[in-house]
Amino acid sequence: MRAIRPRRSHAVPLLLAVWAGAAGVLWLWWMNTPSVADDTSRILNAGRITGLLAGYLMALVVLQMARVPALERRVGSDRVARWHAMTGRYTICLVLAHLLLTMWGYALQSGKGLGGIVQQTVDSVGQLPDVGKATVGTGLLVLIGLLSIGPVRRRISYDLWYHVHLLTYAATYLSFWHQLSTGNEFAVQPEAKTAWYALYGSVTALLVWYRIITPIRLNLRHRLRVEAVVEEAPGVVSVLMSGRRLHRMGAEAGQFFRWRFLAPGMRFSSHPYSLSAAPRPNMLRITVKAIGDHSFALRDLRPGTRVWAEGPYGALTADRRRRGKVLLVAGGVGITPMRALFETLPGAAGDLTLLYRANSTQDLALWDELAQIAEERGARLMYAVNSPDGERPDISPETLRRKLPDIDRHDVFMCGPPGFAQQVYEALRGAGVPARRIHHESFEM
Repeated sequence: MRAIRPRRSHAVPLLLAVWAGAAGVLWLWWMNTPSVADDTSRILNAGRITGLLAGYLMALVVLQMARVPALERRVGSDRVARWHAMTGRYTICLVLAHLLLTMWGYALQSGKGLGGIVQQTVDSVGQLPDVGKATVGTGLLVLIGLLSIGPVRRRISYDLWYHVHLLTYAATYLSFWHQLSTGNEFAVQPEAKTAWYALYGSVTALLVWYRIITPIRLNLRHRLRVEAVVEEAPGVVSVLMSGRRLHRMGAEAGQFFRWRFLAPGMRFSSHPYSLSAAPRPNMLRITVKAIGDHSFALRDLRPGTRVWAEGPYGALTADRRRRGKVLLVAGGVGITPMRALFETLPGAAGDLTLLYRANSTQDLALWDELAQIAEERGARLMYAVNSPDGERPDISPETLRRKLPDIDRHDVFMCGPPGFAQQVYEALRGAGVPARRIHHESFEM
């Protein structure tokens, strides 16, 4: 049993750094604004502030898409995804406010009034440098934002949403140049322009390195191929992949990769799937439930199919552990990372418990493997399935305390559908488990 030394989250220091950067942007505006004399000036300066903050946040949006390991593994992919979604919403709001306020201020200066904003916008696009590019970039941001709204997002395919989302890079590039050519702060302060170039240059370098160069190096080095496809349960298959020196990929139980299978109809689809077994030197495995076109097509993969992988990502690993005893909770196909952790988490006999929730016993994928692991490790394995009449099992604070009287002294790792995860989280809190010891990753944005 190795010493338990939980890895500290870097979320708080990073958030403080983000707020410090925003304060620096406001200071930049303050130092270049000697006075605000009238309503027109107030409107224009409000446009300047929103524009500067939008430019700053746009760089952060791209940084959060760069898949930097320090963020993905230390903070957590789910939290970074939520940050990205939230920052994107703020950015779009600030960009639209900047556009409206600036054009309104220019219209007042030209004597056109509030009703002249549209005409003033048309005139500015034709007269001011790089404003036309910024207008196209704004349109792309609005399109991305509309497709990311919950009801719309659920109605379109993952692949369409993913590829449209990549237009964020084009929107950022198109919007960048007008910040320097029309922004007062950058025109009068060369140091500010240098800092802005450094900000966007650093983000671009991280993006190129981790989104392009690192995946190319990984796949050229390890050369993954499909070894076999095994049906584990109705609608659930495992894909086994072989390769070279896979133990040097740095993957841990509980993490996931983004997989692209180079088979007809799947070459342009990249989807995240967790490892369902501890990584081996010559073998990786994922287990997937068919809930969409991509996951359904996995059952038809042929041995020898080339695989393009990006990762590993995720922070749902043993490093989050704080206590000796651990409860693993899985719902449906959420068993995949839990199965890998069940196999590899250090612990003495009686330290580990796995609770597996499924609709029926036929849906308990990987059950034979789990039973074998439990027997070999002296761990406890429980399942919760619907009754023959369809009644759901009771997962309440009272039930959890009855099954595990010392549950408040456990760490809990959890993975499953959002509704299930919320229900279990509330039950765990009611049973006395502190929030800091409930570890889960969710990718609903």
